[in-house]
Amino acid sequence: MVDFAGKRRFVIVLGCLTGIGAVGIDMSLPSIPQMVRDLATSMATGQQIVGVFVAGVALGQLPAGLVSDRIGRIPVMTLGVGLFTLAGLVTSVATDMSLMLVARFAQGVGASVGVVISRAIVRDIASGREAARLLSIMVMIFTAAPMLAPVAGSYLVAGFGWRAPFAAITLIGALLFISVLTSLHETRQPNREHHIARQLVMSLREFASHRQSILGLLFVVSAAMGFMSLIAGSSALVVDIYGYPVERFGLIFALAGFAILLGSMLNRRLLAKFNSVQLAGLGTFLIGVAGAQLLLMSWLAEAPFWWLWGNVCLYMGGVGILLPNATALALDPVPEIAGTAASIIGTMQNIAASVSAAITGVLYDGTMTNSLVIIGIFGIVTFGLFVLRSLVLAGRPLHVPNE
Repeated sequence: MVDFAGKRRFVIVLGCLTGIGAVGIDMSLPSIPQMVRDLATSMATGQQIVGVFVAGVALGQLPAGLVSDRIGRIPVMTLGVGLFTLAGLVTSVATDMSLMLVARFAQGVGASVGVVISRAIVRDIASGREAARLLSIMVMIFTAAPMLAPVAGSYLVAGFGWRAPFAAITLIGALLFISVLTSLHETRQPNREHHIARQLVMSLREFASHRQSILGLLFVVSAAMGFMSLIAGSSALVVDIYGYPVERFGLIFALAGFAILLGSMLNRRLLAKFNSVQLAGLGTFLIGVAGAQLLLMSWLAEAPFWWLWGNVCLYMGGVGILLPNATALALDPVPEIAGTAASIIGTMQNIAASVSAAITGVLYDGTMTNSLVIIGIFGIVTFGLFVLRSLVLAGRPLHVPNE
């Protein structure tokens, strides 16, 4: 099965599947104003197409991972991408807002499968350094989605109306459905030895019993809380506080996405010389340095924009290095429950991101101080976790297979 890891098309399809959720959200954003007018609803209701989609992604991950451990990866992946595509077809023709929201929730559930099963497949075929390398490639592909999807959605709305992005999302789903059938191969032998409820309990206990898995999960969650705070508060920070025109926000924000891409590319190269633990340390160090400076700016209540956004990009570059290595570390000890383990990571990441976004909104008071405090705190916490790991495990290195 390891031979699959060397097939470019195989990895590209997995990367696209991890980005299916981001495309489903970001490409639809430009449609909201016209959709609200055409369906005679309010802007508050129209914006729920994002919230219900994210809810579907969050709720679908654990069942998807658990069932894929039980019956295999490809049947679950096929069902999930098929649901994403069919629900997308409904969103493309819906004339009622209630139907639109139901379809978007179902589409989110379908998208959750791509996120979870792709990670599980990587653990099925690789571990250690090779798994981190594959995950880096997937992060690179995933990063391109939020950078390009809103731009594509804007052009589609301008040229063909608000339904065009939903139709495009549906077409992408159909192409991925075909790709799953033609480019992916089963990497998991079915295992129905235990009742599914008992299997869930056993899997959760197994994951929790591995110090390395818990540490990798904590890295992912802590970093996610920081960068989601940035995403949630970025427009207020750039437009309201620093006064940049809305037209320039997209380009400024794209720099942060580009930083993740550069971090992922650098990580892939460094994996030829260093292991996942070492590179996780590098990622947390960059995040910690950025977090400390952002906290300093929060305390000073002023800073030149180049300093602020430079550290935002430094934080996101560290995320590009940390996430693939942290995910690989979390999955390495649990190959037999890779699907459930990947779903635990994804679910906790989504919950943490939602909580962080909510806190950021509550704290916002129109000043830089509260806009930077969450990302700064969790930047330092992320690095602190690695320092704590080094102190506690001194002389007892984490198990990193295939290094």
